[in-house]
Amino acid sequence: MTDMEGADLFRLIAAHDGAHAFDAVVPPIAQTSLFTFSSFAEMEETYLGQRTRPVYSRGLNPTVRLFEEKLAALEGAEDAMGFASGMAAISSAVLAFASPGDRIVAVRHVYPDAYRLFEILLKRMRIDVTYVDGRDEEAVAKALPGAKLFYMESPTSWVMEAHDVGALAALAKRHGVLTMIDNSWATPVFQRPISLGVDLVIHSASKYLGGHSDVVAGVVAGSKALIREIRAETYPYLGGKMSPFDAWLLIRGLRTLPIRMKAHEADALAIARWIGERPEVASVQHPGLGNGLPPGLSGTSGLFSFTFHDEIDVPRFVDALKLFKLGVSWGGHESLCVPGQVVLSQNQGPNSGHAFGISAKSVRLHVGLEGAANLIADLDAALAA
Repeated sequence: MTDMEGADLFRLIAAHDGAHAFDAVVPPIAQTSLFTFSSFAEMEETYLGQRTRPVYSRGLNPTVRLFEEKLAALEGAEDAMGFASGMAAISSAVLAFASPGDRIVAVRHVYPDAYRLFEILLKRMRIDVTYVDGRDEEAVAKALPGAKLFYMESPTSWVMEAHDVGALAALAKRHGVLTMIDNSWATPVFQRPISLGVDLVIHSASKYLGGHSDVVAGVVAGSKALIREIRAETYPYLGGKMSPFDAWLLIRGLRTLPIRMKAHEADALAIARWIGERPEVASVQHPGLGNGLPPGLSGTSGLFSFTFHDEIDVPRFVDALKLFKLGVSWGGHESLCVPGQVVLSQNQGPNSGHAFGISAKSVRLHVGLEGAANLIADLDAALAA
């Protein structure tokens, strides 16, 4: 299959669902908490596992299932399951396979709340975490023996360190270590970790999959066997189920995902190159700048960071921005800005922002869909202020 055929197939999967009830072009929402049975035999067969059908929306819902199937197809996975948030997806996936006394390996500079999960909750459960530089394959190889799972994120959340995911997955397989990766930054448009040998792929669906900043959700994709294990071991008891309405919003978001990601990529690259030439800026952290992308990463998204020289007043700069709004998260239509100084002031002690590669002079931008020229003018005016 040629690249063009592959891109066309991807867009078909994202945009097309097939037939729906009432010949509706948009799938109806199964907004119900439970489903009834037509007979005792049907109910008993379902509870015995002889029949698969919806029983209670915490476990299986038709609207949620449509989103799961579509996301699995986009990731090239056998199956997927939705959650109420990205952290519900991360915690359910990790806790399904890690037990007290186990050790996991994680790349450094992971998403801050994932780091807090590892450092607070997992430590209470006597699960140790070893952090490694994902770009240093020798260091990864040394850390893997005896580990239960290897948690990756590429590129990473703040300093955008991009890894050779296929090479790291191969190292883990050599040592019999389960692999999972947060693919929220790249999305399946630019990176498909299953094809690179990763076992489980995690998304904060609140980001690019939703794309409109109106849903909080998560999803995990992988083999049927691994998803079945998560569904049996943690999903019913942690309770982080995806709602039907959130699934419906995500199905809507997936329809435009390939188009939106290309726009985010083009405008963010233009802005990263522009800001990298400013004398006020010491460095820019964007995987698309420099020596090229690692194998398996075919494009870049709208999230990157940069670091000012010491003399720049960061609070004054961010307060002068008009189009870039001060706010957490990313992946929506709007452009956002987060100053590193705020993150550092929030995190003290073992959860210091330094663990995420953040400095007080750094700023993270999410480039939305307002247009590169408009956003550059906004940044230029703020620098002048």
